Amino acid sequence: MKKSTTGLLLGSALVVGLSGCASSGMESTSSSSDQAWYQSPFVCGIAGGLIGGGLGYATSGDSDEDTGAAVGGVAGATAGALLCADYSSDVVDSDGDGVPDDRDQCPNTPAGVAVDAVGCPLDTDGDGVPDYMDQCPGTPAGVEVNAQGCPLDSDGDGVPDYQDQCPNTPAGAEVNSLGCEESLVLRDVNFEFDSATLTSTAETILDGISQKLMASDTNSLRIRLDGYTDSVGPDAYNMDLSQRRAESVKSYLVNKGFPAANIHAEGHGENDPVASNQTSEGRAQNRRVELDEWN
Repeated sequence: MKKSTTGLLLGSALVVGLSGCASSGMESTSSSSDQAWYQSPFVCGIAGGLIGGGLGYATSGDSDEDTGAAVGGVAGATAGALLCADYSSDVVDSDGDGVPDDRDQCPNTPAGVAVDAVGCPLDTDGDGVPDYMDQCPGTPAGVEVNAQGCPLDSDGDGVPDYQDQCPNTPAGAEVNSLGCEESLVLRDVNFEFDSATLTSTAETILDGISQKLMASDTNSLRIRLDGYTDSVGPDAYNMDLSQRRAESVKSYLVNKGFPAANIHAEGHGENDPVASNQTSEGRAQNRRVELDEWN
């Protein structure tokens, strides 16, 4: 048989034989103690050396057969041992979360906790408290929470701060769904003279109110807007003006996204004053819009 033919056959044997060893070796990484004798790097190294030596001999010239065989034997033995080596011991996952230690950014994760690609416990709502510890999942983005993952409720009235229109309610006070004990006077929500046009200051205040309203369940929350004036001017005119002012606040909140069907706006004219109409300061207090639940 010609050397070229012998080299071809030996080369094919080298590729097929060592590929089989390698695939068997990789399959055995999960249970290296059960590795068959022929999958041992030592055995694969001997086989690779024999095949590589034969390949080197067969492909060398007459004058360098020994050198070719030696070089081929060393290369074949090295290739065989490397292909059949068991690398399973190099992969360590100390906390058993499926992410190797060398990529695990959150080592020592408790057993059974779902993690992301870098080995950290999932935090679906992004509040900084992992899901397995979060007692209030689904917290809106940006809301400050406590160690249990629940939105802060500084005054303890049952309405979280990010929805509470009346923060700092006294302890034990009964409040409505807005977090208020009674109707909330929208202070500094004023209008242009003798009109229902909101001032820029009023719009800024309503922005903050609408933000908290939109953070609530707008499908179930129903609010009432009551407009009032002072006693200056005819009663009928004041009644109409207070209605228009209440409607103006409603329109602003609706434009911010609150459902129009869940807002009732009503004008009361100069009725129900909260201060004396005999002074300018009192009249200013009586020109107001109040926010409350709509039952």
